Amino acid sequence: MRKPTTPALVLASVLLATTPAGAVDLTPPLSAVAQLGKKLFFDPALSGSGVMSCAFCHDPANHFAPANDLAVQLGGPGMDQPGFRATPSIAYKSLTPAFSIGPSDPASEAGEATPMAIAQTSDTTEDDATGAIARLLVAKAAGPKKGDTSGALVARGGLFWDGRADTLEEQALGPLLSPFEMANKDRHSLYLTIRKSYGAEIAQLFGAPVLADEAQTVDEAAFALARYQVEDPAFQPFSSKYDAYLVGKAQLSPAEARGLKLFDDPKKGNCAACHLDTPSHDGHPPLFTDFEFEALGVPRNPAIPANADAAYFDLGLCGPLRTDSFASKPANCGLFKTPTLRNVATRHVFFHNGVYTKLTDAIRFYVLRDTQPDKIYPAGQPFNDLPARYRGNLDRADAPLDRHLGDKPALSEAEIADVAAFLQTLTDGYTR
Repeated sequence: MRKPTTPALVLASVLLATTPAGAVDLTPPLSAVAQLGKKLFFDPALSGSGVMSCAFCHDPANHFAPANDLAVQLGGPGMDQPGFRATPSIAYKSLTPAFSIGPSDPASEAGEATPMAIAQTSDTTEDDATGAIARLLVAKAAGPKKGDTSGALVARGGLFWDGRADTLEEQALGPLLSPFEMANKDRHSLYLTIRKSYGAEIAQLFGAPVLADEAQTVDEAAFALARYQVEDPAFQPFSSKYDAYLVGKAQLSPAEARGLKLFDDPKKGNCAACHLDTPSHDGHPPLFTDFEFEALGVPRNPAIPANADAAYFDLGLCGPLRTDSFASKPANCGLFKTPTLRNVATRHVFFHNGVYTKLTDAIRFYVLRDTQPDKIYPAGQPFNDLPARYRGNLDRADAPLDRHLGDKPALSEAEIADVAAFLQTLTDGYTR
């Protein structure tokens, strides 16, 4: 299977918040392969139900996330089969590294500090910002640096909540073949559907002999879906108020500025420890994730039908959806990938199980989990969605998760509101 090459200049018109009105749109047109991918993305005929397209759950009008507040989406042949996890946005996913186990990257950790200084640099220009994003894409295409042996070994990268897919092609095929999502019976039935509707285009783009090979035909369709996500700037616009702020083109409100300070403060929110919020040392704009995995112990969500079985647990890296060798390692149980916080204020459910429907509740979880667990979990059932034998995997070291029963929460209610105000500045589509 081919991996899509990340283009260096696909984001020529990013940072819409800093683009003057009436400016010429320099965004290059989609390639023919990406145009095919766009058709596939919006086509419900690619599902067993004939109702669900990729865009059904990844709504472009909601930053490629679901537009409803269901904890898990319904799919399958009759559109009545519930999923097992909250559906994440696929915005910015083309910038996700492949799954790996290795040392943490101190260079990326250095991106946690001093966004204020960057925003106030007087000689930062719009060209600098666009160039930084182009450099980001070049660096992502080149892959991670080798030879870094510093830090502890950590799981990092990959797509889905458990990182089980390394490429956008693999990710695309997951829902297409899932019995509770787009519900194609198998690759053969998917091949027949693709050939019937798109055979002529695939033959023109990849050569007629491709159609005689079922696996290759399906793979080329997945490749086209990947190219669409890579090439269309709508998937990675970098057009939030915060992006404009970083290049000195917007000012944060007092509440937003207080929220940013709390977000960065290692003794308060400490959010930037995982959700890196500054350009990297070589100018890459922040993606608000370190792509690493954490066991947080969010409460069990009774709205997920699978959770009606008391013996069922979603253990992230440890399965059940991930089934490779990592799923057999107890140290991986309960760990889920840290998502980007870009557009987080527009989401309707939070965490891998969609247990919270309000942004402030998701923030409040971090500061009350250990200090006032009775406000988080059912009485006498702390960490009720993680078996006791795996609770040693929980993050208890990083503030604000390092506190104890009865301690003062790291954030007050007013401070939680300020952090939420800051997170609203991460919504794309900002205009002055």
